[in-house]
Amino acid sequence: MVSKKRFALVGAGLFGEMHAKVYSNHAGVELAAVCDLDEPRARQVAEQYGAGRACRDWRDIAADDTIDAASIATPDFAHTEAAVGLAEAGKHLLVEKPLAITVEDCEQIIAAAKKNTVKLMVDFHNRWSPPFHEAHCFIAGGGLGSPRYAYLRLSNTTFVPTKMLSWASKSSVLWFLGSHAIDAACWLIGEWPNRVYSVSRREVLRGRGVDTPDLFASTLEFPGGAVATIENVWLLPDAAPNIVDMKCELIGTKAAIYIDTTSNRTLAIQDESRVRHVDVLGGPVVHGKQLGFAIESIRHFADCVVQDQEPLVPGEVGLEVTRICSAIERSAETGEAVEVRR
Repeated sequence: MVSKKRFALVGAGLFGEMHAKVYSNHAGVELAAVCDLDEPRARQVAEQYGAGRACRDWRDIAADDTIDAASIATPDFAHTEAAVGLAEAGKHLLVEKPLAITVEDCEQIIAAAKKNTVKLMVDFHNRWSPPFHEAHCFIAGGGLGSPRYAYLRLSNTTFVPTKMLSWASKSSVLWFLGSHAIDAACWLIGEWPNRVYSVSRREVLRGRGVDTPDLFASTLEFPGGAVATIENVWLLPDAAPNIVDMKCELIGTKAAIYIDTTSNRTLAIQDESRVRHVDVLGGPVVHGKQLGFAIESIRHFADCVVQDQEPLVPGEVGLEVTRICSAIERSAETGEAVEVRR
């Protein structure tokens, strides 16, 4: 019998727990350890998903020679030290988006992974979303023609920055949501942009005690002539049908594509107070089994480690997205268009 690969989780928050679920149910994986600064939370997740160990310091994971791979699902500003340290310890890595929030940190993580010959994947899971994958296949087959314009909206209700994320003031809607939206748009268009222009506002959330931008409205220009508008807002009312609002349009020289993963009303539940659009794509549980595209991206990484294959979303993709997000921040600060330097 082939021995299982031993995986660890660093960061046992809401999304980190999804990593634990996948690893605990993968035939080729043993969930060996769960790490979180909140050690009682680490112990809870470890016990729930059958990990033999819980700890609060990622260095304990790095020092364990029996562990083959790790997911890093800490807040986005806290990826770099653990990612570099675990790569130097020879652990294959799945890092939640964004890879890091500076270009220099991304380059450091990628260099450590290459030096130590470990697999490095960034979890841009919209590439596994059925409607986005179908659109990508249609475009790759020439059905859209030449992409001319894309619009992608990915926003949250105020619940996310004010209640769900205790660390929202150390991040922004650009890093938390915009990185996903930018990756999806660029993947569909088939290029990375060479120039960006963005407008941001910081007022409403600051007034509610969370010092982070309310929104980013960004324009991306591509070498092939396409233009994309990316909209990221953390101000949707909490009574909205879904905590997430995601829509996408692509217009080409031959056709147009329209994606609405939020309010397509596949499943709507209405009572006296509101209508809820229930998630049936990202991470639904069916007959006790976790399904969905947010799960499939994590499973893909596990498969790559078990089968010794290269992941579909390597660290270099994370680097490009961070370059774009950093340029968007500079544009919003200066009020001028910014070239994306490579």
